[in-house]
Amino acid sequence: MVNYHDLLLDPEKRSAGLRRVGQSLDLGGIGKGFAGDKFLQIFKKYGISSAYTNIGGNVMALGKKPDGSFWRIGIQHPREEKSLIGLVSVEDKAVVTSGDYQRYFLGSTGKRYHHILDPATGYPAESGLVSVTVVADSSTTADVLSTIVFVAGREKGLELLRGFRGTEAILVELDLQIYITTGLEKYFQAREGIRVNVFN
Repeated sequence: MVNYHDLLLDPEKRSAGLRRVGQSLDLGGIGKGFAGDKFLQIFKKYGISSAYTNIGGNVMALGKKPDGSFWRIGIQHPREEKSLIGLVSVEDKAVVTSGDYQRYFLGSTGKRYHHILDPATGYPAESGLVSVTVVADSSTTADVLSTIVFVAGREKGLELLRGFRGTEAILVELDLQIYITTGLEKYFQAREGIRVNVFN
């Protein structure tokens, strides 16, 4: 039932539909990102040059802080509630995280079943990643890519990111190894005691 070719768009009627009975469309992987970009458009329309908004894991920062410093966005530790793995400093960027630790349940064997599904299996993705944070100019782009990279895994995900200029990422693997892209070297500050691997 999973096939993006089955999405029927009619620009003239401004309508959308699905080709097969039983299919459904879920905008959860893009909805908050789209809303974040709309917030930034509203800020700019009213001449606001410094703003910050957070829609549950989707952060948008417009300009720098009023004091001229970067916005510092905390990246949640995926296995320690109310703890951070570090901070990323940004200006005019969206910071979006997808992970297996916000919406999940534990099965009878203790296995974690989270809400990010692999379209090839219909089950929660098992890519070896537990958290993906994407930093990009567009909130929509960051939202989509954080989910795609989470499903794809570190190697395929980072390869995909190379096609998006100005887009950076922080990946946390199942063993809690942290990888960042080179563009974040100067902007990501890991919590004390946490080792970070830089991916070229």
